[in-house]
Amino acid sequence: MWEWFITNGVWILIAVVVGLVLFYLLRHWAPHLVEKVVPKPWQEQLKGSQRAVTRVIIGIGGVLLALAVTAVIVSRYGVNITPALKVVGGWLLEHGVPILIIILLSLLAYKVAKVVTPKVVERSITIRGRGRRAKAELAKRAHTLSGFLTTAVGAVIVIIAIFMILSELGTNIAPLLAGAGVAGIAIGFGAQSLIRDFLSGLFIILEDQYSKGDVVRIAGIAGLVEDINLRRTVLRDLDGIVHSIPNGEIKTASNYTRDWSRVNLDIPVAYGEDLDRVIEVINRVGKELAEDETLGPMIITAPQVLRVNNFGDSAIELKVLGETKPLKQWEVTGELRKRVKKAFDEEGIEIPWPHVKLYLGQSQPNKGLICQACSHVNLPGSKFCSTCGGSLSSQ
Repeated sequence: MWEWFITNGVWILIAVVVGLVLFYLLRHWAPHLVEKVVPKPWQEQLKGSQRAVTRVIIGIGGVLLALAVTAVIVSRYGVNITPALKVVGGWLLEHGVPILIIILLSLLAYKVAKVVTPKVVERSITIRGRGRRAKAELAKRAHTLSGFLTTAVGAVIVIIAIFMILSELGTNIAPLLAGAGVAGIAIGFGAQSLIRDFLSGLFIILEDQYSKGDVVRIAGIAGLVEDINLRRTVLRDLDGIVHSIPNGEIKTASNYTRDWSRVNLDIPVAYGEDLDRVIEVINRVGKELAEDETLGPMIITAPQVLRVNNFGDSAIELKVLGETKPLKQWEVTGELRKRVKKAFDEEGIEIPWPHVKLYLGQSQPNKGLICQACSHVNLPGSKFCSTCGGSLSSQ
């Protein structure tokens, strides 16, 4: 027993120790090696890919070291492992290394695409949309389109890598391609709604109907677009409810925040008011709002009266319009309402509310019930005038 340990056990122990030391050194050197290979300007963006590549290298190195140690141990027991080593080594050299290279290059290509695609898309969209759309709108468009393109590029890379690995393993991929075509047709017939969702999503993204961060109304639901992909659009409404809408269900998409938004407000005033004076007050308030330090940067065109819009039952309605940056129309409109109300109170301009006048047929004139303020004839027994509210008790 001791003789066997001296002859074989020492070598087995040395092999195990050497394998552990090499594995420790591999874990220590692999990150530095990958970091040296990756260019410095890309290191920050490719941190995730560096970690993935490092883990792959450590994993493969650990497996090879384990196999080497196992081979040494088995050989010490008198087993001839030369034929097995030749077979394994030949397969690794002929197929294993190419497969490893395919996996590493595919992973690197996807990580590079994930970093480069948003920059290329952002640059392209910025150049095309410069001077026509706000930077925030261009950023939302770039974010949506880059996410879609990155996903598409990743899917293509994965499919190509799988077929290359199968080909390297000696699998005839021609029947697989034919089978995939037949399966695709069958799936297409069985999943028409899913295909419709994908096609609709593709056109929504390519035509830039709306992007992530826009406020839209689709399928009868209005809300903020939180996410969009080829299959569905996710909206969050004003109550905080999240709606997931299949793109195939979208017939009409109404975008409230495309390029710019608008203040659209009807302001009622009493029939007895001087309209020229009222319009002057409203326009002044709109101009002051546009010059405000906080709200001014949100406004593109100061709100002002467009026209006399309607003769209502109890008021004349004035149409007020103004242009704002996207998503800012509600904040600007709310502040405009508040300032117009304050200005009307200061100027003595009346904002009327609906009145209902109840008439119960012909009544006998009664001088005691004729309001001295407005000369309106009130019903017998009335204490206050039904028109102006004046007291009738003194009559």
